[in-house]
Amino acid sequence: MHAREPIDLLIAPKWLIPIEPAGVTLEDHAVAIRNGVIHAVCPLAEAEQRFDARERVSLQDHVLIPGMVNLHTHAAMNLMRGIANDLPLMRWLQEAIWPAEAACVSAEFVRDGTLLAGIEMLRGGITCANEMYFHPDAAASAFAELGMRAMIGVTVIEFPTAYASDADDYLRKGLAARDHWRDHSLIQFSLAPHAPYTVSDRSFERIVQYAHELGMPVHMHLHETRDEIAESQSRHGIRPLARIQSLGLLDTDFIAVHAVHLDLNEIDILAAHNCSIAHCPTSNMKLASGAAPLASMNKRGLRVGLGTDGAASNNRLDLFQEMRHAALLAKVTSGDAAAFPAHTALRAATLDGAAALRLDETIGSIVPGKAADLTAVALNSLECSPCFDPASHLLYAAGREHVTHVWIAGQARIKDGAMLWDRNKELLPRLSMWQTFLKTSAKSQ
Repeated sequence: MHAREPIDLLIAPKWLIPIEPAGVTLEDHAVAIRNGVIHAVCPLAEAEQRFDARERVSLQDHVLIPGMVNLHTHAAMNLMRGIANDLPLMRWLQEAIWPAEAACVSAEFVRDGTLLAGIEMLRGGITCANEMYFHPDAAASAFAELGMRAMIGVTVIEFPTAYASDADDYLRKGLAARDHWRDHSLIQFSLAPHAPYTVSDRSFERIVQYAHELGMPVHMHLHETRDEIAESQSRHGIRPLARIQSLGLLDTDFIAVHAVHLDLNEIDILAAHNCSIAHCPTSNMKLASGAAPLASMNKRGLRVGLGTDGAASNNRLDLFQEMRHAALLAKVTSGDAAAFPAHTALRAATLDGAAALRLDETIGSIVPGKAADLTAVALNSLECSPCFDPASHLLYAAGREHVTHVWIAGQARIKDGAMLWDRNKELLPRLSMWQTFLKTSAKSQ
């Protein structure tokens, strides 16, 4: 009789949706984890004979999926949740957000806001965030403390803030933060120019140079509103996508955030350059920016991941909500009830988001050799019963409140619905302090 293989953890869910191969739901299978990596995925009966697990987690009413990837967020803006509602994008920025940021944003603000956002995302089954904001070193510190995977954006804009004086200063400080965190297993960096209307040609050229030299993806808001496109045509004589294409940005690993107003030719251009879309349907609706042509993007082979945007314009960091809104908007705008079905939505929230960040060899699906970033969702509540198809339930019935377990690199972050990070009591009074500070600042304007 052969000795059983030692492993650290054996997870035995009722259902398992590995994402790879596509469209598959497994029953009575288990995931064996060793040294933070998925060692095997096999039938439960085989696993019980083959492995000697130091810990076993039985999830008899659950579906296990890869940890979800939030492809676009501004985490620290959780501290601004609800300060400005029912405004279009530019009024929202100019009348509320930019003045609040001028008054409040600091390294401490970013760290506290990112901790708050990270907790919200982990509790909702999100294990990786693609972040864009000021003070990237403070954001990285918060994600690292929570044990959460993150791609931190080196934000670049032309105008001064309390964080940096000009585009060169943003790049210098952001790249210094990248160097500081370059050996951390969960933290990586991208280049994150804010938008075509806030970044100059010269700065874009430098960003393209750094992207190639340092192997960093580029993450930017693009074609978010009709006004943005009209402004570019007036100022530059061409649409924003054509401008950044001429500057070489599409030849980087480019992630276009929002991309609401694309024509079919522009979709084909992005697909031909192997670019990605960070689709943020809830924020797009709330700011009345429009509905992105998701069905056309999928049909024409353009990679689409899902993002929440920041909590100031959503107001939830909830990828269950984004999956549902994306699917429903795709159906109603295309007239095709089969647009963006359940397994496609799940792939967008996991593997396609990981691929956009060039992390798909590490995370995004439940296959041997990848990091054990996993989320378990209970489907035994009354509102989820009966369950004929767990993938359908994840899209149309379940929500983040049904997430019970989250692992990152095989380490538990959420267990039985409880956050294992134990410093919540220290964070709460600081959140109250920031709320008071924001209220006081708003009254003084």
